[in-house]
Amino acid sequence: MMGGRRGGNRHQKQSSGVGGIGGMLGRLSVAVIVLFICTLSLYSTIKGTTSITRSEQISVDELWSPAAAQGWRPSSAPRSDWPPPPIESNGYLRVRCNGGLNQQRSAICNAVLAARIMNATLVLPELDANSFWHDDSGFKGLYDVEHFIKALRYDVKIVERLPETSSKGKSKKMKAYQIRPPRDAPISWYTTDALQKMKEHGAIYLTPFSHRLAEEIDYPEYQRLRCRVNYHALRFKPHIMKLSNMIVNKLRSQGHFMAIHLRFEMDMLAFAGCLDIFTPKEQEILKKYRKENFADKDLKYSERRAIGKCPLTPEEVGLILRAIGFDNSTRIYIAAGELFGGERFMKPFRSLFPHLENHSTVGPADELAENTRGLLGSAVDYMVCLLADIFMPTYDGPSNFANNVMGHRLYYGFRTIIQPDRKALAPIFIDRENGRSAGFEEAVRHAMSKTPFGGPHKRVKPESFYTNSWPECFCQTSPQNPADKCPPENVVEVLNDQLHREETDGKETDSLNQTNFTSR
Repeated sequence: MMGGRRGGNRHQKQSSGVGGIGGMLGRLSVAVIVLFICTLSLYSTIKGTTSITRSEQISVDELWSPAAAQGWRPSSAPRSDWPPPPIESNGYLRVRCNGGLNQQRSAICNAVLAARIMNATLVLPELDANSFWHDDSGFKGLYDVEHFIKALRYDVKIVERLPETSSKGKSKKMKAYQIRPPRDAPISWYTTDALQKMKEHGAIYLTPFSHRLAEEIDYPEYQRLRCRVNYHALRFKPHIMKLSNMIVNKLRSQGHFMAIHLRFEMDMLAFAGCLDIFTPKEQEILKKYRKENFADKDLKYSERRAIGKCPLTPEEVGLILRAIGFDNSTRIYIAAGELFGGERFMKPFRSLFPHLENHSTVGPADELAENTRGLLGSAVDYMVCLLADIFMPTYDGPSNFANNVMGHRLYYGFRTIIQPDRKALAPIFIDRENGRSAGFEEAVRHAMSKTPFGGPHKRVKPESFYTNSWPECFCQTSPQNPADKCPPENVVEVLNDQLHREETDGKETDSLNQTNFTSR
């Protein structure tokens, strides 16, 4: 570096007259250019900072109202030719929906779509009375069967049970051929393997039936059928709706309220491998549960935590809400099973937000105790979370409950969702735990400012279709893209006329066949 300088000095001494003036002008030009670039850079930095600051100004008052719809509204009605189900189907489809309430809900949507794909008659889906819930309510115990069948009459034929067959003067229930479908099976599997067995045996039984049909299907009408099932046909029984509305009305009688799905239960913590924050005894319980229920993997807490794979603790949830701007008068409904670690983890959250409720604390106590066990309790929590002014999931990874509620709220009118970015928040919380708390709330606000808060947004993997059915199940009255145009107002009348013609033609065909048979 010194040599370079000396070389420059030698060159400067050798320059004289016009050459020296030219060198000075050249250096001056370079200085002006550098100054200009620095000015531009400074302006860009200031402009960028201003933009970030504006985006971080999260208004709590605005969050209590639905997100901006941007001209979109929910619509799952067909927008192209959608013939009614044929009078003569290819056979009967039975399915057993395993998992919890919302995993089963997705499976029911897939079952209806599978029946449509195969031109099959769907037998009312079976709900697994699994070991976790210890609940055998079944489809009829949870959902309004009559409404379910009627709402889907333009899409598939549905019966409550397999018919009986006669053989040698004796009647017996038709037996369905059992098949284990591939996970996330493509449409082609249903139109080949499954359909072939259905035609051979008259009925097939698909079990288990969780995640057995691919979510991403490049045919919008099939995706809209899923939305018709999920958001229109699947309606809880009257007593569940009544109980849920009673809780919502009581909570809302004192103003706005938010619902939080606090996923801090034993099964999720064991699945995530987040053990180190618990006592040695609690860690042993989680390790045992993981060994008995999940695949063996070497999961390191520090690594999982750093990339946002651990469920938020109750205290972290409270700190996020305080950083956004919610105060301790905020009313919060907690939808959760039994929290692992109990009051030790809830105490810091309760100190930040003392007005916490759940379905057991909002009376009448006797009726709630009787109706909120197992799948029924999950159904009540689902409805309260759907109807709350704000919904916040604390762990939306493999949580079917949170994913389905978010999707339903989006369809229900872009109702506000506070969805923490755990990956972005993890280093902020780790710094705080290590004593580096300066700028903590600003950092949380910056991370949270990037969430869409329930507005329309593009679905990006790993986001599920059941979490975000935009744009397939939405439309615009004045669209730029013709594919987004809302269906005509008389779409139900058109479908009804098509169904009536199909039924009339079917009756005429049956009558003609009977006449031909009699005349023989």
